[in-house]
Amino acid sequence: MKKNKDQFIENYFQGVSKISSLINKLDIESIAQSLVNIRKKNGRVFFLGVGGSAANCSHAVNDFRKLCNIECYSPADNISEYTARANDEGLDSTFVGWLKVSNLNKKDALFILSVGGGNEKRKVSMNIVEAIKFAKTTKSKTLSIIGKKDGYAYKHSDEKILIPNIDNKLITPYSEAFQAVIWHCIVSHPKLMTNKTKW
Repeated sequence: MKKNKDQFIENYFQGVSKISSLINKLDIESIAQSLVNIRKKNGRVFFLGVGGSAANCSHAVNDFRKLCNIECYSPADNISEYTARANDEGLDSTFVGWLKVSNLNKKDALFILSVGGGNEKRKVSMNIVEAIKFAKTTKSKTLSIIGKKDGYAYKHSDEKILIPNIDNKLITPYSEAFQAVIWHCIVSHPKLMTNKTKW
């Protein structure tokens, strides 16, 4: 018995193809070059995200360290410190406190992975907003892969890659999926990749 194609699935993957064609490749190239420059200066990259994007940060840290020899960290990986800071000082300060102890400086960069990029007016992802503000005080660069133009990260990042929004109902799955597509492109770039993958 032949099964009919599910139209949602068909449309979903057509969307993947559309986003791939629309995404600004020059922005990806620019961030790749910035990471080359950060590595040359022995700078560090701090990946910041919440929710599913926090999980992507952990994966990205692994890839950039292992494949590109860039010193990287994700504060959300230290769940004890993250939750202690949230409990004792408030959620908004979770990343800033971590970055202060890590002596964030002008050789370093934040790398934001986020759907909305934080929103001061709506008080969403304020830990990302406060981290970007703090980075400005240290003259650290802020890089972002984000899904919305109206968020704080889009407006205040030094360099950003916007994932085209083709469907408001699917902005989160497409944004978080393309975070991975994009960083895998960057770590595979001949400018950055210094160690081969196993397979």
